[in-house]
Amino acid sequence: MDDLINPKGIVANLKAKSKKQALQELAKKAAELTGQPERAIFEVLIERERLGTTGVGHGIAIPHGKLPELDRLHTLFARLETPIDFDAIDEQPVDLICVLLAPEAAGADHLKALARVSRLLRDRAICEKLRGADSAEAIHAVLTESAASHAA
Repeated sequence: MDDLINPKGIVANLKAKSKKQALQELAKKAAELTGQPERAIFEVLIERERLGTTGVGHGIAIPHGKLPELDRLHTLFARLETPIDFDAIDEQPVDLICVLLAPEAAGADHLKALARVSRLLRDRAICEKLRGADSAEAIHAVLTESAASHAA
C-alpha cells in the first residue's frame, strides 16, 4: 500500500455532512495531488456513484474512477469526523473513504489496486485501528503496515 498511498493523500478528520460534500472535499484534495482539475475528478466520482454506490458496507466506501490525463494511479484516504449516509449496500453510515483514481489506460492495474484496498479494508481489526488513529501519519502507518502483512 506504500506504493499506492501518498501521506499527503490522507485526511485524518474530514468534515462532511453528505456524500456529495465528502466527494467534493476529496476531489479538491485529489486535484492538489494530481494536478488535475477538481471539477473533472468530482464528475468522475459522481458519475461512478450514479452507476451504483461505492459504499461497500461496514462504514467503508471506495469511490473510484479513471481520468485520461493521469500518469499513474492515485489513492486518497479519509476518515470522517462524523459518519455520513453514503447509500451503502448495508445502509450503514460511512466513516472511512478510500478514493482510487487511475489513468484511462490502467486496465488491470486499476482492478488490482481496487482488490488490494478492498481486501485490506475488509479486515475489521485494521478498520478499528484506522478509526482510532488520530493523525494522517498514524493512518498512513496503519495502512502501510497492514498492507505489508496482507500482501497477496
